[in-house]
Amino acid sequence: MKTIWITRARPGAEATAERVRGLGFEPVVAPLLAVRLLGEGPIDLAGVGAIAFTSAHAVAAFEARCSARSLPVFAVGDATAATARQAGFSAVVSAEGDVNALAREIAARAGTFSGAVLHPAAAEPAGDLAGELAALGIEARALALYETVAAALSPSVRARIPRFHAVLLHSPKAARRLASILDRMAAPGLHICCLSSAVAAPLRGLDPRRLRVAALPNEDALLNLIVDPRFS
Repeated sequence: MKTIWITRARPGAEATAERVRGLGFEPVVAPLLAVRLLGEGPIDLAGVGAIAFTSAHAVAAFEARCSARSLPVFAVGDATAATARQAGFSAVVSAEGDVNALAREIAARAGTFSGAVLHPAAAEPAGDLAGELAALGIEARALALYETVAAALSPSVRARIPRFHAVLLHSPKAARRLASILDRMAAPGLHICCLSSAVAAPLRGLDPRRLRVAALPNEDALLNLIVDPRFS
């Protein structure tokens, strides 16, 4: 059975592994990154009219520090939207895309809320949502609630990398970590599947025949890459 390396941080890695197993592959969960929460105490929602989430990790970090669930939520994609609903938010809109799509979705619905958009996010977010919203004339506040740090790979996982059929990458930071690993290791048969062009950017120096980018920035499209006949 072909093995697929799941590199995303837990707990999302486990959900991805289940989906990979359902497609008939053997998932190997070995995250390149781990999530560490930042700050403590209640979150100030004064003047906030809506919340924008760009990851499930942001939802979990917000949930840990704030009990408010009445504000409308804009989510970058369906998976993040589902996580927000599970956390207790009822008015949730999914942009079904990337940060740019999310900014456009919020701008299109700006008349449905009053106040600033709060963007709970990572310390190093993949995109500048607050900046994009400001450019569209929408007040926005970015709030760093967590950071991703390098997770240790066991010697047994490192030894298996050249034999993995494919690796799934969900973030540019994970891609940079993988690029550093592959600089010191020959793994010519490893297919590298990226959630978006931004995720693939740190790996552009590799053989382009090994690199694949999802047609849409969501996990459904990412998983479509591993069932592509070209990866047989």
